[in-house]
Amino acid sequence: MRTIKAVLLLFSLLGTVATFAENKPKLTLDEFFNSVSFSSIELSPDGNSVVIGTERADWEREIFSKNLWLYRGDGARGSLVQLTQSGHDTDPKWSPDGKWIAFLSDRKAEKDASDSDDSEDESAKKDEGVDQIYLIDPHGGEAFAVTRGAEEVHAFAWSADSKTLYFATRNPWTKAQKDEYRKQWKDVVQYRTAERGDTIFALDVPAALASYASAPANSKTDAEKESDTTPGTHAIATSLLRVEELHTSPNAGKLVFMANPINKREEKFDDYEIYVLNLSGVGTAAARSEETAQPRRLTHNQAVEHDLHWANDGRHIFFTIDVGDATGPYRDLQPHLYWADSESGTVEQWGKDFMGPVEQYAVTGSDILESARLGTEVQMYSTSQPAQSFHKVSEWQGTYEAISAVPHSPRVAFVYSSLVKPAEVYLAESASDLSQAKAITSFNKLFTERDLPQGKPYRWKADDGTSVEGMLIYPPGKFEAKNLPMFTLIHGGPADADGNHFEADWYQWGILAATNGWLVFEPNYRGSTGYGDKFLMQIVPVIVSRPGKDILEGVDVLVKDGIADPSHLAIGGYSYGGYMTNWLITQSTRWKAAVTGAGAVEHVGNWGNDDTTFDDAYFLGGRPWEAPQRYHDEAAIFQISKVRTPAHMVGGADDIRVAVLEDYLLEHALYSLGIPNALLIFPGEGHSLSRNPWHGKIKVREELKWLEKYGGVPR
Repeated sequence: MRTIKAVLLLFSLLGTVATFAENKPKLTLDEFFNSVSFSSIELSPDGNSVVIGTERADWEREIFSKNLWLYRGDGARGSLVQLTQSGHDTDPKWSPDGKWIAFLSDRKAEKDASDSDDSEDESAKKDEGVDQIYLIDPHGGEAFAVTRGAEEVHAFAWSADSKTLYFATRNPWTKAQKDEYRKQWKDVVQYRTAERGDTIFALDVPAALASYASAPANSKTDAEKESDTTPGTHAIATSLLRVEELHTSPNAGKLVFMANPINKREEKFDDYEIYVLNLSGVGTAAARSEETAQPRRLTHNQAVEHDLHWANDGRHIFFTIDVGDATGPYRDLQPHLYWADSESGTVEQWGKDFMGPVEQYAVTGSDILESARLGTEVQMYSTSQPAQSFHKVSEWQGTYEAISAVPHSPRVAFVYSSLVKPAEVYLAESASDLSQAKAITSFNKLFTERDLPQGKPYRWKADDGTSVEGMLIYPPGKFEAKNLPMFTLIHGGPADADGNHFEADWYQWGILAATNGWLVFEPNYRGSTGYGDKFLMQIVPVIVSRPGKDILEGVDVLVKDGIADPSHLAIGGYSYGGYMTNWLITQSTRWKAAVTGAGAVEHVGNWGNDDTTFDDAYFLGGRPWEAPQRYHDEAAIFQISKVRTPAHMVGGADDIRVAVLEDYLLEHALYSLGIPNALLIFPGEGHSLSRNPWHGKIKVREELKWLEKYGGVPR
């Protein structure tokens, strides 16, 4: 009798759970765009606290509000408090003694009018702030600026003893220099010739604290107003390039930084290298009176390094590669993990036998933790020696990212999500205990109360026998249903991949498209990461035609298997996803609707206007005059007469990654052919729609309407 009652109770509970799931409301457009993302997480030196950088839409101010939060305690009994509320605060870094959190902020209210600069650089307009370093006590109190001036802080780092802040800005000018420049050049832009490199300064933190305590935050002497140099600092080094990612070695003897081109364009390999500066003597009075030191160039390669961290030995420097190859001639590989000997410059790759990219990593007391992708999963791995294989330490299916660890605590903080589990920050007691990690934020709780789409990986064979994979995201309540209207949503990059993760924004909106009735197909075509370097490099020199075949063949198989309804097929993407969309509407008339953004339709003008020309020339087998036929054959514009698909287009007015002129060119071509089209231009936006949240929301709102109008699927 007890067994029967237990079974009846179980069925009753299961029925209640099923009813609850069925009664969950669907996600709305407004809710989708109120998600919170995490820009940074930083464990305190003792591992007992976590500072968290958040980003969310502020619809009234028409900005993405960026603030800092502080978590104290363990996963069960901790507390989360908001540290800052200005909406302009990013890049938190703990002082090594744990007494302060430094961060960057461009708070306009804090900016003295005398700091305004009408010189050649429009980044210092009177109505805009520039990033300065602020300090805040993690135990309470208001944040206050410790740097000032019209020049923004590009990067900063604490000294090992917490007594110095090193920071880099563009070489500052006196008021007299600014006045002379304005007198001679007015509003004329001297492209390249007016560029200025950076200076690295040292700021005495105890002196800055004493100065703040004894004087109002905005008070300045007349002498200070004549200069952009922060009082109490001294220059320790100069660079002809822009300084990024400053880091002090654990033994306090060296400073490492990444050099970037001043205009932020990828045009010369030599503009992207790692430099080391010996700190011995830089704080002495004798050193201050001498000329600044010259940093020593550590790397000499054809790659773009980033994400620098010192190893615990104080000698090696970890880094990953964005594009290029750290060990030979230029070729685009997946992001791998390397370290360089800061004395000899010898570079060694970690985990050579791992097939996928290392997306993030953290240095612990004894190991390196890597967030790395294989196929549609991004899992956590560990390793302690370069030659060792990565050892998987995570258990949850999904995506681990933004890892934070420290040498003197076993704790690990990270962001985790899956397709049906929104992103939150988690804290684990150790890397061996990740399955017991506790969520320490609940910013995206609303999504757990909505009927979210389910998904799964999908695989097919390409014409050359290569196995290709992607994700299928089903409309809520229709998991694994057949004959569904299908929207092929193509990721950008191309060195990227879609998978088992949760993201809600203007760029990755597959969850919302599925909620609106579409089966969303996200193909990881040739050129994607997570499937080996060979798979990625097979895009060369057929930048759109090879991945285009992969995508079309995937659609064919989905139709053949009865999963996709051939009478309701739509396509879309942004950035490289826009490239592919523009190409694929010239290759097939099956598409009922297309939504495309920031995608090129030709390659010559795009090579000249693009700020990342390394990969353009690499993917096409040379510069325009070296491979003219391929620049023609791989361009949608020369096959545009085949298009029959109504196309909706978007672009940022200030985009230099894919110049907005490409959007105008596509619009003009479709208009001349009588193809239904619409073009939205977002003012003030670059390649990423990151300035005004309304722009991304309007983009997706109108794209959904376009899919409904021409694709025939009700919202």
